[in-house]
Amino acid sequence: MGERVKDKVAIVFGGGQTPGETIGNGRATAIVLAREGARVMVVDSRVESAEETVAMIAAEGGEAQAVAADVTREDNVRAAIEACRSRFGRIDILHNNVGASLALGDAPATELEADAFDRIVAVNLRGMWFACKHALPVMREQGGGSIVNISSMAVRHSYPYVGYKTTKAAVIALTENVAAANARYKIRANTILPGLMNTPMAIEARVATGVPREQVIAERDARVPLGRKMGTAWDIAFAALFLHSDEASFITGVSLPVDGGTAVG
Repeated sequence: MGERVKDKVAIVFGGGQTPGETIGNGRATAIVLAREGARVMVVDSRVESAEETVAMIAAEGGEAQAVAADVTREDNVRAAIEACRSRFGRIDILHNNVGASLALGDAPATELEADAFDRIVAVNLRGMWFACKHALPVMREQGGGSIVNISSMAVRHSYPYVGYKTTKAAVIALTENVAAANARYKIRANTILPGLMNTPMAIEARVATGVPREQVIAERDARVPLGRKMGTAWDIAFAALFLHSDEASFITGVSLPVDGGTAVG
């Protein structure tokens, strides 16, 4: 166990994961934060998945608790924030990892249905705002905190589905707004932009459309300039650990690509 976030309390929205063959960003981040000394509230719409993450943390000697919440419902998000403060006494770290594209019905602009667009906004953007809205008063009262919102490198590249690209771009604006408005409270807010990742959310939805798994992975691996395969959830988790740690105490309002060089390749 490390000490980079020792004695801090973290709440991770999306700390379960989409079923699949690999680990997801939220689960990996919750585990890494716990390994480095944080007590973690793991939030997911599927509480059984959050409980799996908690079991993994407990198996390594960490402290965590699971709670169910649908981020499209403000009362659920408020209750999860309150459960974290009630259980652990404070909230030092808010990590927002919820997001989806094809699974929510995303499509190109001329094909996307209005109800699907509304779902994508509710999950990918409004849910993060809800979490910030209700965590910020706690952080202000205690004199500081760290927020990381997960966006995507889809905002910087050609991406065929309008809902995901639009909402993930808006996540950056949301984070910058929160960072600017709360700096005087010693609250930092930053964004991580994952690139091509071998995570269930990225892979399973594409496999579900009928493309062979090996083809999906090979095509994505071939697009990484850094001379290695796609990134994994652990790459995102370690970037989040840095941003949430005191090592990043002078960093706020940034958008950090974790992409193997695709932004410059």
